[in-house]
Amino acid sequence: MSGPIISECALMQEEELQVLESIYPDCVLPSGDASGSIKKLEVLIELGDRTSVHIVDDGSAHTIAGPSQSTTGHVPPEILSLSSLPSILLEVYLPPKYPLGQAPQINSLHISHDWFTNPASLRKQLLDMYQLGEGVLYTWVERLRSGEFLKDLGLYVHMNGEEFLRIPHPMPRLLAPRLIANDTAQQTSQFSQHSYECTVCFNSRKGSRCLSLSCGHIFCRECLEDGWKLYIAEGDISRVGCLDPACVKEGLEANEEEVRRVVTEEEVRRWLWLRQKRVFERDPQTVHCPMALCQAPVPKPVDLIDDGSGWERLRTCPACSYSFCAFCKRTWHGSLTDCPIPLSEKVIAEYSSSSDGSTERKNLELRYGARNLAKLVARWQEEKANREYFEENSTSCPHCSVRVQKSHGCNHMTCAKCKTHFCYRCGQRLQPNNPYAHFSTPNLPCYQQLFDQSELDTHDWQPVELLDIAFEGE
Repeated sequence: MSGPIISECALMQEEELQVLESIYPDCVLPSGDASGSIKKLEVLIELGDRTSVHIVDDGSAHTIAGPSQSTTGHVPPEILSLSSLPSILLEVYLPPKYPLGQAPQINSLHISHDWFTNPASLRKQLLDMYQLGEGVLYTWVERLRSGEFLKDLGLYVHMNGEEFLRIPHPMPRLLAPRLIANDTAQQTSQFSQHSYECTVCFNSRKGSRCLSLSCGHIFCRECLEDGWKLYIAEGDISRVGCLDPACVKEGLEANEEEVRRVVTEEEVRRWLWLRQKRVFERDPQTVHCPMALCQAPVPKPVDLIDDGSGWERLRTCPACSYSFCAFCKRTWHGSLTDCPIPLSEKVIAEYSSSSDGSTERKNLELRYGARNLAKLVARWQEEKANREYFEENSTSCPHCSVRVQKSHGCNHMTCAKCKTHFCYRCGQRLQPNNPYAHFSTPNLPCYQQLFDQSELDTHDWQPVELLDIAFEGE
């Protein structure tokens, strides 16, 4: 009687494995057993949607280490968001009379990355699921794959209206990165096995040639690469993101991981630099390093006080350690030395042209300090008034540029510093051997202008004819 039962059981085992392989082809692994009684099953735990996973310290590591080596205080849980957990590997022995007369045996149960520390309870749960006369392998796989066994083991917790998976483990900090890496690898593997239509070029591409962004939209890498490379080269990093019209309208940008998967490392560095530059440019207290090979943004030190001492102008570049003045962008010249006026005129012009209480004026005061700007504007206005006075009431030497002011007399000047002869009216250099030719040559601007009319009127000069001098001499 046992012969027909064994034959029927063998047929049922074969049919059960065929069904299992047709539904989960990656689940059944080669066992290397010649008799065919030992089967190896590898089941990936799929949590479905993103599930909150809390890895809590079970205290076992501290117990083993002893009181002297255990850490004190409460260890906070590692909180992750996962869609899968590492696989469970089963080695199952199917007796000749399975499933009609005997239950299957679990030779070994291995948890990848040891994320579940109580395999004995899982083994018991699986064995208790067997019912005489029915195959149980598919039920095992389905229960493991769906994660239903986690609920039966009491690992799902409801707290404050939230449900999360609670995984006790002796080393939460070591387990967390392993679970994240496994989840990322599984998502990538599943994504690459399907085809998707790019909404830019409308071509269907395999997942290995596409990228799923954090917003859920999928584009082929070629379209993303063409657009993102151009935007990074042009410095328009606000457009390095999702190409869907709705996301473009919201200004949704790509994260660093997404950018690294599309463009080159050099372009990633430029993108990071542009992003940092944009952040600092939005801060009015930030200036850029004046070194041509650096140009890094330099924020104002947090502990720097605008007390009018001059030290608030000091900046030190965090990239190249160059110390410079935030006003004139030159090497730091000390707190007592004023900045060269020409280098400050642009800032003064912007500050003077802005109205009181305006955003432009407030930003300038935040960047350079209100007291510094007030002192700089006052000094600049004084210098400007002096320059205007000298321009109107003096003439510079054409050779050494020394300013000369005439109180009275003719327009023929001799520089006291370099002895250059020049015209006070037009500033032109004169011939030392005949300086008056400039005033006696017709068609020249200063013809007959050796004396200004104001000089003649003030001193009652009388024109003298050459013939009158000759007659008087006789």
